[in-house]
Amino acid sequence: MEETEKLRPKLLIITGPQGSGNHLFAKIFGMHPRVQGWRMMRDEWQGHHEEPFNQYWQDPATLKNFKWEEDYYVTSISCPYYRDKKPQIPRYHEFITEAKKHADVVVAIIGRDRNILELQQRRVRGERTYDQALEQFAQLHTLCNDVHFISHELFYLYGSDYLLQLGKRMGFPVAHNHRSLLDDYLRADANAKYLKDIEKGPFDEAVKKACEQS
Repeated sequence: MEETEKLRPKLLIITGPQGSGNHLFAKIFGMHPRVQGWRMMRDEWQGHHEEPFNQYWQDPATLKNFKWEEDYYVTSISCPYYRDKKPQIPRYHEFITEAKKHADVVVAIIGRDRNILELQQRRVRGERTYDQALEQFAQLHTLCNDVHFISHELFYLYGSDYLLQLGKRMGFPVAHNHRSLLDDYLRADANAKYLKDIEKGPFDEAVKKACEQS
């Protein structure tokens, strides 16, 4: 009886602008028991220098020494990220090129409201940085044929239903019904602190009138 050929492992690369949800989605995908990722991440914020693939982002050629023993892996990195107190652009080309020699690569680019991103980046980093990220992301489609956009806002709006569809579309396992995921992460929307209501919008009266006439 012939042995079944072992499928190549799949590596999910999650990336997004600073503050877009890299840690959030690294936690989400790392929760699935079939996925090898940042399982020991603390509940509070944690620097990316402690991410399991960090050393390979610094020197992608060393991925040839990585033991690809599991079926699914996930790594995340923000753009730019900080190393030695200086902003760094991830070495996407080298990392993805080397990773594709050993695994099927899937890229997920995180989206978040640009106004919230700018407020967060100026508060924490002192300047807006998402423009640098957008320039880099435009090139990812030339490096990988399996690129997806994932949304910070859609996760908080649709919860487990969004994660279920996301996993199907990406062909990657996700713990969409993980109890602590739903209880802890969906309890408080990270965008709420940036929002405030307005007294009146320019189309409020027209909408009210349309509702009355319909």
